[in-house]
Amino acid sequence: MDTVGRKGGHGHFIDWVIHFGDLFLINVFFFIVFFGLHLGDELPYREKIIAFLLVNLGYFVVSTFIRFQISSNVIHLEKIVQRSTAFITIYAIFITAAFSIFHILSIPIIPWIIGFLILGGVFVGWHIVFRLMLKAYRRKGYNYRQVVIIGANANALMVYDSLVSSDFGYKVLGFFDDEIAPGIELPAKYLGNLSDIAEYAQIHKIDDIFCTIYGDKDELISELVLFSEKNMIRFHIVPQFYKFFRRKFSLQFIETTPVLSLRYEPLQNFSNRLLKRSFDVLFSGVFLITLFPIIYIILGAIIKLTSPGPVFFTQKRTGIKGKEFNCYKFRSMRPNKEANSRQAVKDDPRVTRIGAFMRKTSLDELPQFINVLKNDMSVVGPRPHMLQHTELYSSIIDKFMVRHLVKPGITGWAQVTGFRGETKTIEEMEGRVKKDVWYLENWTFFLDLKIIYLTIKNAIRGEKKAY
Repeated sequence: MDTVGRKGGHGHFIDWVIHFGDLFLINVFFFIVFFGLHLGDELPYREKIIAFLLVNLGYFVVSTFIRFQISSNVIHLEKIVQRSTAFITIYAIFITAAFSIFHILSIPIIPWIIGFLILGGVFVGWHIVFRLMLKAYRRKGYNYRQVVIIGANANALMVYDSLVSSDFGYKVLGFFDDEIAPGIELPAKYLGNLSDIAEYAQIHKIDDIFCTIYGDKDELISELVLFSEKNMIRFHIVPQFYKFFRRKFSLQFIETTPVLSLRYEPLQNFSNRLLKRSFDVLFSGVFLITLFPIIYIILGAIIKLTSPGPVFFTQKRTGIKGKEFNCYKFRSMRPNKEANSRQAVKDDPRVTRIGAFMRKTSLDELPQFINVLKNDMSVVGPRPHMLQHTELYSSIIDKFMVRHLVKPGITGWAQVTGFRGETKTIEEMEGRVKKDVWYLENWTFFLDLKIIYLTIKNAIRGEKKAY
């Protein structure tokens, strides 16, 4: 089949389909509001026309500020969900304000909010489905970008593997270098020397160049960058140290000097911290006012009746930046001298009968919502450890203290992915730490929601390692 014909893959048409689908959903929604629910029956014809114009104008206004980038080669579903949700939120505010100014439609606030929640769910769902369809379309060889890799070395092979193993729509045509590094077997065609790139790129209409060469090639790289910009080719430089540090990086500028941080931390962004803290306060506040008093009365009475001691168990734990705090739990053990030094193990004789049930269902952790409200903890984050364990593991696991760059959580990514409970070996603790560091580097609000969902799901089913 003709690769040139498949290369573009109706790229511009794809963007038009997305916009058409968005407008179709929005117009159907308001059509139902106005005519299906008969809420606009009494509106004069002029107001209906204004409403129609505002509904569609609002879409184009908001879309100038928030780009979905669904057709981009590299964008993940979580980012699409984030942007689509942000779009509907701002769009709802815009339409509400516009309808109020023009006195078009008066709907009680609760049904109005519910309506936009429904629209938002359908809108986000449509974007997710379209992205999945586009990825399947690209896997079949359509709508791809033609790329070449400069360099025939280990770094170039890693770039090649990343590009071809993804379904982001990249087609690697081959490699350029003056010589192939010793021991390197190229998985794609060797296209020639570095001096051949310009001619090849123009003939074959290259979209992207990934450069992996380094050393004394500064002048050559500068020439290639200039050539790429003149010919509207996107130029990407893969740094040499990537083979030593395979993680997300954070690039910042001090004046005009680029500074590369070895760890990307989304929660360093103030707006992300504000969003996370706002959710923590709202979620914990609602829970503590509504369900917690009932749970406290029931579990507290059973705890007091079945074993001597307080209802709450308070223990010093390690929090953000290594700061100590008092962590609250429903007491699940009989009072003992090892409570602050030894983890619970399977069939632990210290655990009471009601304590075993609470641990199995995670009910013993619920008082930690008080810690969340006090700002010692977050709803989601790395689980806080006993001080003795922090001291022990920080001396034998290199990245152990990195997990304390964010607030600890009632639940976390490690807990919902198989690293909950007793850690019998150093390897198990290293696995937990890796999950916690991954969370720190990949945080999104929707990841928090996913972890909360998985936590509730696991609590209902019962955790095998919760003892």
